[in-house]
Amino acid sequence: MLSKLLPPPKWRFPVLIVTGIFVGLIAFILYVSKAHSYLSDNPSTCTNCHIMSPQYATWTHSSHREVAHCNDCHVPHNNVLNKYYFKAKDGLRHATMFTLRKEPQVIFIHEAGSNVVHDNCVRCHSKVLKDPKLAVTVEGHNVHRTERKCIECHREVPHGRVNSLSSVPNARVPLPTSPVPQWIKEYNQ
Repeated sequence: MLSKLLPPPKWRFPVLIVTGIFVGLIAFILYVSKAHSYLSDNPSTCTNCHIMSPQYATWTHSSHREVAHCNDCHVPHNNVLNKYYFKAKDGLRHATMFTLRKEPQVIFIHEAGSNVVHDNCVRCHSKVLKDPKLAVTVEGHNVHRTERKCIECHREVPHGRVNSLSSVPNARVPLPTSPVPQWIKEYNQ
């Protein structure tokens, strides 16, 4: 069965070369894009792409920075497979938009992301939602209900009003490290 997958003998070396180039390009792209860093929960990973600088800068000044990182709010927590599937799907969409220069000037969360954020708000703040002593009542109705999304009332949590690329031009964010190896930097000097 393996012999059916092998090319004819005269094509084996060219196929090996093309396969090596292809695997090398994929490895290089994964290295330059710092794909491995997206497996972590480090908030500075979100600034690998400069477009997320306003969101990172505003999060660092919010009360959530002490208790929640990007993944705590923006990826599902119902199971590990769903978490990494969502991260991969959303990350590929972001990478594609950034590569093709299709990123909008003002970033708004998409419906799928909005649903995940809402579920995570309810997950973290479930005690507030269930305890009638802590709930605010307006005209006899509990304001904290789950039939509405949390961001309908709490839109500015934790990123504030700032959501434009140009709104925080001097934001202090961790700069991504250069993907160029040190030996190449030294070679050019």
